[in-house]
Amino acid sequence: MAKKSSKKKATKKATAKKATTKKSTKKIAAPKKVKTAPKANIAFMKPLIPSKELAVIIGSNPMPRTEVMKKVWAYIKKNNLQDSKNRRAINADDNLKAVFGGKKQVTMFEMTKLVSNHLK
Repeated sequence: MAKKSSKKKATKKATAKKATTKKSTKKIAAPKKVKTAPKANIAFMKPLIPSKELAVIIGSNPMPRTEVMKKVWAYIKKNNLQDSKNRRAINADDNLKAVFGGKKQVTMFEMTKLVSNHLK
């Protein structure tokens, strides 16, 4: 009977060795990238001089393109110039017609292009 118990102990030891000899594969985490704040585009922040036609709406002081568009939108909303059915369309009054090249109505996307033609 002693022989049987020694065989059991030997098989237990063998299985224990097999379990410990397996290689553990740990994934190494890649170094995390540090997020930095996006840098402002300098072209947008450069003060530009508005034309005489545009100066009637926003003033004659040099200002960045972003501020110009904010003031144009404030003028449009103040005078209720957005089309009621198609909100993308801007109805021009006398001051905006000069900026829009005589057009009675333009889209928001056209407006940006037409306004940028009046900035130096």
